[in-house]
Amino acid sequence: MAVPADRIERRILLLRGEKVMLDTDLARLYGVPTKVLNQAVKRNLQRFPADFMFRLSVEEARILDGSIPNAGLRSQIVTSKRGGRRVPPYVFTEHGVAMLSSVLHSPRAVQVNIEIMRAFARLRSIFASHAQLARQLGALERKYDGRFRIVFSAIRRLMASPRPRRRPIGFRPA
Repeated sequence: MAVPADRIERRILLLRGEKVMLDTDLARLYGVPTKVLNQAVKRNLQRFPADFMFRLSVEEARILDGSIPNAGLRSQIVTSKRGGRRVPPYVFTEHGVAMLSSVLHSPRAVQVNIEIMRAFARLRSIFASHAQLARQLGALERKYDGRFRIVFSAIRRLMASPRPRRRPIGFRPA
């Protein structure tokens, strides 16, 4: 079963300067409970160093819970009496998502993993094209800044109306 690319791309977040996905979103895409995904990760912690996976701070989780509709931050192994998480979620970088394929062994996990890798690649190319466009724009601004400054100052001088010569008030001596 193929997962739509836009559904995956909407779940990729930018946190701490990294493109990441929440454990709940990944579990939903893989078709497993979040509890099962996190247990598989905990059994293989040596495969997930800090640059592959990290836990959000309580404040980050609180901000995400309020800003992402249906973020799914309410289901995990440890839940409070009110139904929310007592521990902040894990987030996985692109490398962490790739490593999940070695931990989760199901045909759906393989297919979803391929689609997630493609989504990360698409986002990377989009960011690269935006960065290149920004560099080109900056170069144009530097190149033409001096020339436009002259043009703008000439336009301002033309727009400034000359001050009319006023005759002095009162009598003029003859």
